[in-house]
Amino acid sequence: MSAAVATEPHRHATAAKPGKLTFAHLLRGEWIKFWSVRSTAWTMSIFLVAIVGLVLLFTLAVLNAPSPEQGGPPEGTAVSPLDAYIPAVYLGQFALAVLGALTITGEYTTGMIRSSLTAAPKRLGVLWSKAVVLGVVTLVAAAAGVALAAALQALFFGGQDMAVDLSADSAPRALFGTALYLATISLLSFAFGALLRHSAAAVATILGLLLVLPIVFSLVPWKPLQYVLPFLPGAAGQQITMTDAAIEAQAAATAVGADLSAWEGYGVLVAWVVVVLAIAAVLLKRRDA
Repeated sequence: MSAAVATEPHRHATAAKPGKLTFAHLLRGEWIKFWSVRSTAWTMSIFLVAIVGLVLLFTLAVLNAPSPEQGGPPEGTAVSPLDAYIPAVYLGQFALAVLGALTITGEYTTGMIRSSLTAAPKRLGVLWSKAVVLGVVTLVAAAAGVALAAALQALFFGGQDMAVDLSADSAPRALFGTALYLATISLLSFAFGALLRHSAAAVATILGLLLVLPIVFSLVPWKPLQYVLPFLPGAAGQQITMTDAAIEAQAAATAVGADLSAWEGYGVLVAWVVVVLAIAAVLLKRRDA
């Protein structure tokens, strides 16, 4: 009599192959991280309120400006509805600049960047995915803010000739250029954040380029500085936020320096982003996190 021995079939243990980390995975991860930070929602809210609120306030101020006899602007002074976007852009850019810097410096502060780079050993994918997410979000937010401001401007002040005429030459480009400029400024700040890896240093650098240096260069009576001034990121990039007529008037009033067109000026701003981000990418590959 023989006992039947049940033999368990041999099982080959197969190790699960880890999924390949694609750029789409990195984008999804950066999207989640971007919106999981509480400061993102606050900064975007402040930015939108600033853009819309300042456009409406400046438009109202123009309509209620005193007459020339009361110390107001001279008779015949032309004021464009697009002029209302100047203070909005000037202040709104700082909110997006802070957001751009914090998008990457925040991870260096918390040490989370080490986990990100461990998951993506080639490193550069992390940098590019952060830049793409930031650029897309800020462009959409800026475009929404500008569109809302233009719509409310037309609703409240259209009967008083203070609504942007979209059929006018270069006006649509100036409106879209405003959103494009603001989003690109956030990317420039992001690039400095990736380069310097410190929030305060990155924000101070971008504020210096946008606020301090243009004032210093315009006040110091040294001609070489006047030639450099149009190529600073803020001065160059803001050309795309202006109509062709405004650019021509500015060129006529400028004694020295380059007269950049709208897209030439924006090209200079993009060049700033590309150069700083390229340097940051090289250092990211060479330096420890």
